[in-house]
Amino acid sequence: MRHGDKIKNLSRTTSHRKALLRNLAIQLITHKRIVTTLAKAKALRVYVEPLITKAKENTTHQRRMVFSHLQDKEAIVELFGPVAEKIAGRPGGYTRVIKLGARLGDNAETAMIELVDYNEIYGKGKGEAKETAKRTRRGSSTRKKATDAITEVATDAKVEDVKTEKKAAE
Repeated sequence: MRHGDKIKNLSRTTSHRKALLRNLAIQLITHKRIVTTLAKAKALRVYVEPLITKAKENTTHQRRMVFSHLQDKEAIVELFGPVAEKIAGRPGGYTRVIKLGARLGDNAETAMIELVDYNEIYGKGKGEAKETAKRTRRGSSTRKKATDAITEVATDAKVEDVKTEKKAAE
């Protein structure tokens, strides 16, 4: 039984699993999306998201920490350059796993894992920055919208009052 075992072994030894996840992470960072099995994609998400979080802070220490996991200079440059700029405002959830169906050869469940900010289909567009508003389940974003609308109406009314007072004074 696997009580309390949190790591997905992927039927591999420790060294083989580390090498597999390292290579998958490098390919994901360089190509922005890869197709693999569903189990590998889910394991890769757990492996690569902390590395992307570390890339937000571009210091020598963070670069060395990420390099100890990836061992690829081109991937580090890509991760701390364009990828870090795109994910700067995102608080987490940098990857998306999309199930693709069964593979023909061995009927393995395949999935595509991609960096969320690099998908133009789901995103707002290639060059546009996403406007992220913090939302809660209680609907504070709708309250904020209503409050903003009320404030805007009140401001417009004040402007009208000031204009009428100026005209009356003349």
